[in-house]
Amino acid sequence: MKLPVNLNIAKTHLLSRKKQSIVAMLGVTFGIAMFILMISFMKGVNKFLEETMLSMTPDIHIFNDYKTDFSQSITKEYLDDTTRLAGVRHPRPKQITLNIKNAPQILDDIRQDDKVIAASPMLSSQVFFNYGPVQINGVINGVDILEEARLYSLKDKVKDGRLENLLTSDNGVIMGVGLAEKLNVHMGDMVALATPTGTSIRLRVVGTYQIGIGAVDNYRSYVNISTVQQLLGKDKNYITDINVKLRDNKLAHDLAIEFQKKYNYKAEDWEITNSSVEASNLVRDVLTYVVSATMLIVAGFGIYNIMNMLISNKLKDIAILKAQGFARKDIIEIFLAQSITIGFFGALSGIFLGFLLSYGLSNVPFPAQGTFSLKYFPVIFEPLHYIFGVLFGITTTLIAGLMPSVKASKIDPVAILRG
Repeated sequence: MKLPVNLNIAKTHLLSRKKQSIVAMLGVTFGIAMFILMISFMKGVNKFLEETMLSMTPDIHIFNDYKTDFSQSITKEYLDDTTRLAGVRHPRPKQITLNIKNAPQILDDIRQDDKVIAASPMLSSQVFFNYGPVQINGVINGVDILEEARLYSLKDKVKDGRLENLLTSDNGVIMGVGLAEKLNVHMGDMVALATPTGTSIRLRVVGTYQIGIGAVDNYRSYVNISTVQQLLGKDKNYITDINVKLRDNKLAHDLAIEFQKKYNYKAEDWEITNSSVEASNLVRDVLTYVVSATMLIVAGFGIYNIMNMLISNKLKDIAILKAQGFARKDIIEIFLAQSITIGFFGALSGIFLGFLLSYGLSNVPFPAQGTFSLKYFPVIFEPLHYIFGVLFGITTTLIAGLMPSVKASKIDPVAILRG
């Protein structure tokens, strides 16, 4: 198909200066490729960190919070005189129980909600693990292990043994791999536990798990909830926490408010618990977009300089075209077509190169550090990033080519032809 005159002239200009055209196109290519690589990697990092943190964080945590109401004072029992004002300075908090009353009924009610995947009761305690001469501080969580598995996908994180081993053992414990290594215990070993109040118990290791978070793997263990109740000297209905997993964690905020009003206990959603993670993700996102946009803008300025040089070298051609009757809009169209062509093909090659670089990075093995469970560098492939890269690349080159095109259209052909 025969091209219109203006586009045919633009094609001739591009092909007559192949080196300049290729250099301009490469500027767009590498700018967009680096944009794709950086945003795919940073988004992958954010997703990995969020999934790692949320892997051991419930969507909603229901618990009996400490109260800070010190309005009641024992002075009223001894100074029952309305003519005098009595008060206690800096009173101590009174002894309270932190259990959730009617916990089984609350659990049944929560599990009937269609938005809920799992609701797991929990009772935890600080303990000292003793194995021979080694004594390590840690935490045991008394749980319903099957509900806990649905809550945190624990089956995928088990290293030795099976979660079901806890159900068949009255004195079983599933340890984090870091804690097990510190104690040098293995499957079947007996380990002694002691609470800060002096109560002790002996448990058998029936499994180990690995999350990839040192604060969890090095300190936390799972036992049956009845074991912790026995250790603390509490009855079978004594539960201090209820952890909830939702089908869509974006509903956690509104549902937490609803649960708090309904059950009259403190309910915190995952966004409150992990506010620092959300803030760091936002900072990294902004940094990624700023750096990537800077790369594309620099590429645009490179195209602007090349278009200026191209116009300087084509002044006589422009003068001849205008002398032959070409209007200002024709001159703008000729040089703008060159800029858009460079931007379009540069953008296409840029997203292709960006995909290859991202794919290559996603297959680079991540150097294992301790219990950090990551096999390869985290990279995500989001089509929207590629679409945005093409649009941004074309827009940048369009703006970069517009100003030189307008400048070329204002050239006086008589002055140029006179020399």
